[in-house]
Amino acid sequence: MTPSTDHLRYSTCGALILLIFLCILWEGWLAPLRPGGSWLILKGAVLLLPLFGILRGKRYTYKWLSLLIQFYLLEGLLRATSEHGPSQLLALLETVLALIVFIACIAFVRRTRASNNSSAS
Repeated sequence: MTPSTDHLRYSTCGALILLIFLCILWEGWLAPLRPGGSWLILKGAVLLLPLFGILRGKRYTYKWLSLLIQFYLLEGLLRATSEHGPSQLLALLETVLALIVFIACIAFVRRTRASNNSSAS
């Protein structure tokens, strides 16, 4: 069973929104690098840029988000292997959410490409 484009859109939107909240809570209150918070809280704000294009189902936004989200995947993997305690668990969660966003973006782009090519014939 292959997922529909709506299912892929909802998966991307849900995981992206959760990732935004995770990044803001993590660096602001749950386990910031410095007491009182750090500038890394802005990494959550960066993810607000593609959010509206993703919510509208714009294929181009899915393409460039699939490139951007790899930085979050890399950071999650790096911090999951180098930190301990709550930060390590939060990094694992970031990795999982970033992976969901990445896979759903790629699948959405492929699925919409296939439908665009078949409708053009």
